Formats: sequence, C-alpha cells, structure tokens
Amino acid sequence: MRVISKQRNSRMCIICGLDNEYGLRAPFYNMEDGSVMTRFRYREQHQSYPGRVHGGLITAMLDEMGLRALWAKELSEETFGVTFSIDTKYRKPVPYDTDLIGKGIIVKNSSRFFVTEACVMDKTGEVLANGTVKYLKLDVKQIAKDAAVHEEMCYLTEDGIEEITF
Repeated sequence: MRVISKQRNSRMCIICGLDNEYGLRAPFYNMEDGSVMTRFRYREQHQSYPGRVHGGLITAMLDEMGLRALWAKELSEETFGVTFSIDTKYRKPVPYDTDLIGKGIIVKNSSRFFVTEACVMDKTGEVLANGTVKYLKLDVKQIAKDAAVHEEMCYLTEDGIEEITF
C-alpha cells in the first residue's frame, strides 16, 4: 500500500518517542486508504515470557495506532484524545526481535468521540493481536497541564518509505 506522508514522532512516548531509550521509536505513516501503518520491532526488554512480548505493550501499540488513525484520516496532528475503552484480542504470541506491521483505521468519528480498529501483524499479514479503541476528543491542555503539542511531537524525520507491503 502506498504511503501518503509520514507522521511526527514525540520525544518520550514509549511507542514513538525518539528520546526514550526503552521505547519502540516506531515511525507512523498515513496510507492511501486513510489508515495509519507502522513497521516496527519489539526488543527483548519488552518481553513477558521469553520469546513473547508483554501484552500491555501490545495493547499500547494498538492504542497508539488508534489516535494516529485519526491523524491519518484528517491529515492533521492537531486533534488529540484520551482512551476511554480498549478491547484487545491476543490471537497468537507476538515475538520480539522480529519485523512487525501495525495498522489502524477510523471506524466512527463524531465531534466528541472516535472509534478505531487496530492490529499488529507479522510480515506476512497474519494478525497476531487486534483491538477496538474508543476515544474522547480533548484539547491537549486538558490532557496534560502545560503540554505543548509542537514541543512534544517535535520530530519529523524522513526515511524514504514509499510503500508498506505484507
């Protein structure tokens, strides 16, 4: 699928933060079908049992893709929200030190709420985990006191990715 544009990364987010030494540093791309996708890799530090990623970190990725799906749909990083419900289904063990693909898409969008479907897949496209995430739209200043969107979401690094296939 063709990449339309790349989204910004934050400083310290566990999923996308480029300054977080324990994070995934995942890049996110706005796709031609209105979804968001990422290519990423969990590391050994993200395990629960040997060879398996911790379920909380899998759910964290689904949650991240949900908000970013809104940005992909609107092609803007100005709208924020907070998760008020997430339903994760773990289909198969998610391995670390393996290339993975994430995808999120908006399934419902109103002035105050939005709902997304997100999944983590292996590189062949087999779904390892998926979920439905519901958000309440809020101004970033209502989410975190003294937060500055443009200071936190400050990295826009080009990497030449034009297509994501699986």
